[in-house]
Amino acid sequence: MTVYIALLRGINVGGKNMIKMAKLRESLTAIGLENVQTYIQSGNILFQSDKQEKKLREEIKHKIMEDYRLSIPVILRTAEEWEQLTTACPFSAEEIKIAEADSVGESLYVAFFPSNLSIVNLESLQSFQNEKEKYHIQNKEIYLLFYDSVRNSKLANQLQKLDIQSTTRNWKTVNKLAAMAKTMK
Repeated sequence: MTVYIALLRGINVGGKNMIKMAKLRESLTAIGLENVQTYIQSGNILFQSDKQEKKLREEIKHKIMEDYRLSIPVILRTAEEWEQLTTACPFSAEEIKIAEADSVGESLYVAFFPSNLSIVNLESLQSFQNEKEKYHIQNKEIYLLFYDSVRNSKLANQLQKLDIQSTTRNWKTVNKLAAMAKTMK
């Protein structure tokens, strides 16, 4: 059975799209997902299933609409894909250390996309990279390094304007989900 990590975009943020994690676990168990776990309130879900990714994404999205009346984007990765992305961070330990010293809050993030970005999307991001905001695209993820704050980032704001939906997690959450996925194997 495959271990999956599902990321929901935009739930429990600023009092909008509220979903209690205990209820969400019940909803997802009801559609046949096994060993459903959640991490914090921002829509990080781990589970096991033999179903294919496309079918899982559709079923999860449909169940959330059915139970909570919310249209929420769902991004999935297998535990193996997740492990690869945690070991493939393109920024050096020194770069991260410098960014963390200058940053207000977290400095390293990963933006997750359901598929690879188009050439148009890639070109639109290029003009936003600067000495205070760096990014690196790998597969269906963009690693983001902020030397100031993600809250003031033009690059982070631009991600929300692309013609493909995404969701972003800080590096601490990425690593916690990796550790949780290892225990499920």
